[in-house]
Amino acid sequence: MARNVKDLLAEANSSVPRLSPSEAAEKMRAGEVLVVDVRDPTEVQQTGKLKGAINVSRGMLEFRADPESQYHNPMFQKDRPVLLHCASGGRSALAGKTLQDMGYTAVFNIGGFKDLAEAGIDTEPA
Repeated sequence: MARNVKDLLAEANSSVPRLSPSEAAEKMRAGEVLVVDVRDPTEVQQTGKLKGAINVSRGMLEFRADPESQYHNPMFQKDRPVLLHCASGGRSALAGKTLQDMGYTAVFNIGGFKDLAEAGIDTEPA
């Protein structure tokens, strides 16, 4: 049976732990995490990004995360915790499930940019 976006989101949300902004900030302060903004570059240009985060649009995630890909970003390491966010948490949930399927062991959805910024997590221009 074909699945729709509602099904995919439900599966991702049940598999990828969701952290509150305060939990995300705590993990970021502790260090050794990779913070990934999966919004499109135009969104990031308009709002900025979380300080220290990298922007990898949802459509390029698999290519950046796969060590066998010519587009691999070495910041992606399967045993390094990855904190993902987007505008509201949907794309980051799907991205987290994808990384889990690729063998990443510590993947977290930290929700939406606006909520994170409003919670006091530092931002910077794109």
